[in-house]
Amino acid sequence: MKPKPSIVKREREKAKRVKQQEKLARRAEASARRSISPTAPNGEDPDIAGIVPGPQPPPDWMED
Repeated sequence: MKPKPSIVKREREKAKRVKQQEKLARRAEASARRSISPTAPNGEDPDIAGIVPGPQPPPDWMED
């Protein structure tokens, strides 16, 4: 016997609400993590500090 459509719909909507709550929790956690992460004193991203735009020197393995 197949369940009634209203039961299926209720279960689907409940799963959707749970997924949305998990998503909000992940976003809040990411926001908190970003707010406490160290930043460079001059506001520069530490991951790209010192990178100069333009042509880059060839990698070491190409010089052999």
